[in-house]
Order: sequence, then structure tokens, then C-alpha cells
Amino acid sequence: MKIRTRFAPSPTGFMHIGNLRTALYAYLFAKHNDGDFLLRIEDTDQERYVEGAVDLIYRTLAAAGIVPDESPANPGDCGPYIQSERKAIYAEYAHKLVELGGAYYCFCSKERLESLTDENGNRKYDKHCLHLPKEEIARRLAAGEPYVIRQNIPTEGISSYEDMVFGTISVDCKDLEDNILLKSDGMPTYNFANVVDDHLMRISHVIRGTEYLSSTPKYNLIYKSFGWEPPRYMHLPPIMKDAQRKLSKRYGDANFEDFIAKGYLPEAIVNYIALLGWSPGDNKEKFSLAELIERFSVEGLGRSGSIFDEEKMRWLNGQYIRELTKERFEELAKPFFDKSKIANKYDYKKFTALLQPRVETLGEIPAKVAFLAEYTPDFDLNLYTNKKNKTDATLAKTVIGISLRLLENCGDFDINVLHEQFSAEAEARNIKKGAFLWCFRIAITGQEVTPGGAFEMADILGKEECLSRLRSQLSRLA
Repeated sequence: MKIRTRFAPSPTGFMHIGNLRTALYAYLFAKHNDGDFLLRIEDTDQERYVEGAVDLIYRTLAAAGIVPDESPANPGDCGPYIQSERKAIYAEYAHKLVELGGAYYCFCSKERLESLTDENGNRKYDKHCLHLPKEEIARRLAAGEPYVIRQNIPTEGISSYEDMVFGTISVDCKDLEDNILLKSDGMPTYNFANVVDDHLMRISHVIRGTEYLSSTPKYNLIYKSFGWEPPRYMHLPPIMKDAQRKLSKRYGDANFEDFIAKGYLPEAIVNYIALLGWSPGDNKEKFSLAELIERFSVEGLGRSGSIFDEEKMRWLNGQYIRELTKERFEELAKPFFDKSKIANKYDYKKFTALLQPRVETLGEIPAKVAFLAEYTPDFDLNLYTNKKNKTDATLAKTVIGISLRLLENCGDFDINVLHEQFSAEAEARNIKKGAFLWCFRIAITGQEVTPGGAFEMADILGKEECLSRLRSQLSRLA
């Protein structure tokens, strides 16, 4: 049997990290076993449908490198791949299930259903309509009375299955309710649609969150009623915000596009979430998608939730940034430079060598370069004092005077030539090179810490800006 997995998101908003991990694991498992990975859009809950969410699902999977073998955009022979376009299919199978005894028509009013609550406020349907005579059912259907189709769950017995992660899962049938399979508007519920779709799309393995762990036995009863072979199941523990709380888009936790906007690389995000619930069995932490496909195994999946640690993902993202080519870094960094206070003022490419080894996310760039635009000549003069280099404002005055003369007399603004001239002047005047460059860098940046050294900063600022800043400082120290 060919391995076929699926990712079946609801288009209800942003792609949450937990959803992306589910898609990733389904993709890795399929590709590791030379199988197919399908994308199906589960949009039967039209009240929660968000405009543009389907396009977002496509964008996210594409950015993550998760390419479906079959999807609404790339259909195979199992379409349609959008549930709202399969309404007639669900109706056909729902009515067939009634004929097989696995479901029945229910005409109960909202008022009657609300009256079924027990002393604890819990509701459980009492199979009232299961016992309606066939003649009455036919009459009410012919009269056009609204109805739903409910699953006919046995009142006794145990429904069990083997989960590939959690082992044997058993549920007593008397604890299960006859849930609605087909709503009065003709649309199916998740309980029914996913069973029909997974069977017709030949899904061999269903990979999803543990919230479905205990409800899967009732889905298997539908398979049994149809005489179908159920798929194998792999339920995934949640991704946790902390020891008590699950990561959830409901509470505003970050989603995939949030992290992209913050300057994370898609491949770093994918790499990190792959490790949230799966272990490769060694200490290796950095994986390409191809390596994840090669290494992925069910044996590496854990049963307990994994805490999402953004600091760890930042570190991993930094590793990916270091490995970018100079050209690729500049391409990815430009949008963040364009958002900074120095946009269009300095050549952002001159920052590449300074920032690529120093940032963990591209989103750090605006803050790291902002000081160049925030320069003010009246900064604290104590910045010139450095105990290690034994500098002070008096030495700074001398250094700034020499620097001004050298810059004013230079032809081309060649940083390498200036470096030699500054070094020669420092040696001639018995000034330590480190002290000389400290004073010069403070004068042109007004910052104790900068992403690069004195000449790198001078190269970015340019000759005229350096001269202007040096003159303002010499005036202050006169």
C-alpha cells in the first residue's frame, strides 16, 4: 500500500505554528516513505471562514518548502480538494450510512435538544429519533421537515485502535454521543467529512493533534459501518507556551508570518518546529529539509508536549543567517534596512560584513543601525574616557585634530590608505593605536558600542559626514 498523508487545515486565519508542524510531519513521513502528501481545505464551517486564509495556507506551505503532491491548485484523481465543493458527495454517503444502520435521521427541535441537559448542565442526545417508524420518517422527509443525520453509536462495547505514538486507545461506546454527521443545511461536520474524504482520497496515515486522540474511536465506527479499512493514526502532542499553557492562536501567540515579519528565515522556523516533538536520536540540531526527510521516523516522536522557546529558535536562525551568501543576505536584509531610520541615506550593502555575523534575526537590523541617524554632537563627553585605552577628552581633542587634517588632505576617501596614515600618526606621536581609534570612533558615532570598528563606520558615513562630525567635536573640546 502506498503511503498517503494529508494536511487538512480550516481557512480560519493565520497559520499557527502547531498547524505548520502537523503539515511538516505529514510531509516528512510521506516523503521518507516515498509516498504522497495531499492538501485538503476543510471549509465546511462557513461561519469561521476568513477571506484570504486559503491563499495564506498556500503561501505558508510554499515558503516552508512543503510542496503537496495533490491539492486544489494541483489536483489528482481524488478531487475536489475543497470540502465545500464536495457537498453532494457527503450527502450521498450520509444517506447510504443511514441505509447501512450506521446513522439515522433526526428531526428534534432546538427546544427539545436544549431540554436534554442533566443536573450538571451536560447534554447528550437520547437516540429519540432512532426509533421513529420508517413510515413517519418517509412522511416527514416528503413534507420537507428540516433534519440532521446522526451517527448511530452502539450503546455497549469498546472501540479501540492502535495509535503509532500513544499505543492502544480504547473508549467505552456508552460514553460516546450520537453526534451530527450531516447538518440541516446539507453540510457535513468534521466528524463525517474527514472520514469520507480520507477514505475516498486513499489516505493511509492520519497525522493530527492529540485533541482528536479520544474522538478517533467514534470515527472508526463510521469506517466499520461502511465496511472500510480505517487509516493508521499518529497523534501529536501539543506545542506548549509554558508548562501549563498550549501555544494557541486564540490567545494571540505568534504564527508563521509573524516570525517571517520579525526577520526569521523560513528554513530556520521549519528546522526548529521539526524538533518540537521529534528527536533525531543524537545531538544534531541543524537540518535542511532534505535531511529531515531522510532522518524522520515515528520512533523519534515523543508523547509529551514541547515548550516553544523563541530564544532557541533565534539562536538557530542566527546559524542560518551566518551561512547565507553575501548576495542573499543583502537581498533579505534590504526590506529591514528600508524600514530603518537610515533608509536611503547610506549604502546598506556596506553593513553586510558588519551585521551578518552579529544578528540572529533580520528584524534586529533597524535597531542596530539607528544610531547613525540619531547622532547628536552634544553627546556625553565622558564617552571619550576609556580606562582600558587610557583615553580622555584631552587626548580626544588631539586625535580629532589629527584626524581632521588627514581627512581634509586625503584625495580619494580610501579607508585602507587612511588606516595606514592614522596608524603612522599614532605611532609618531606615541599614542596607542587602540586609544587613537577609540577617540576617532566616538567622535564620528557618539556611541560606545558600534557594529563595526572606526574605519568601517567611517566608510559607511562617508568623507563629508565624518568631517562635519569631527569639526563639531573639535569645537566642543576647544
